Amino acid sequence: MASPVASSQVTLRCKGILFDMDGILISSLGSVERSWTKYAKLRQVDPGLAISHAHGRRAVETIAALRPDLDPQAELKVIEDIELADGEGITVLPGVLKLIHKLPIDRWTVVTSATDRLARMRLATAGIPVPERLVTAEHVLQGKPDPAPFLAGATLLGFAPGNCVVFEDSSSGVVSGRAAGCTVIGTTFSHPVESLAAAHYLIPDLTAVDVSVVDGEGVVLRFAPLNA
Repeated sequence: MASPVASSQVTLRCKGILFDMDGILISSLGSVERSWTKYAKLRQVDPGLAISHAHGRRAVETIAALRPDLDPQAELKVIEDIELADGEGITVLPGVLKLIHKLPIDRWTVVTSATDRLARMRLATAGIPVPERLVTAEHVLQGKPDPAPFLAGATLLGFAPGNCVVFEDSSSGVVSGRAAGCTVIGTTFSHPVESLAAAHYLIPDLTAVDVSVVDGEGVVLRFAPLNA
């Protein structure tokens, strides 16, 4: 399949922006894979299977899929402690700080499948301003690909989902954002283009996005999307 190429520039106006964390704002791939490998070996699970389930989903749901015979809340504490102890190699992704620093603090938040403690640790480790309020695994009953996380994010900001733009990198994330009624921009950082079909637009990373705030009322995003 031919590599995607950029098409003509798109301009979007919205009220709020909902960022996924891993693969959008930061790269913690090494930490994630090391942590789930360690957990898998503790619980006699194939590490490759554990890693494949873990990306883009809440840990409690990954645990339920891997070891439904175990207490998910007790196991959540085990994997959370493992991940909190491994901050090695967590880095901010290209274009993130420039984009975030242009946004008023009440216009954006993070919607992640990580727990609150883990999300705050990883954001701080990468040098990203940590929102006072964010949507984490504890705040919803159903994780991505259910729309609940992004519906909660829109509510947190005080805007209708249709007035929010979602940035996501995973298949479950773009499905979640689309189902919530948001405009979804997917990045090709970590998943193949074919798995991001639910996104309205695709970009390589956040360096492709220019942002401005108009009269304090709306956020304007400009970017050249990829054509698959």
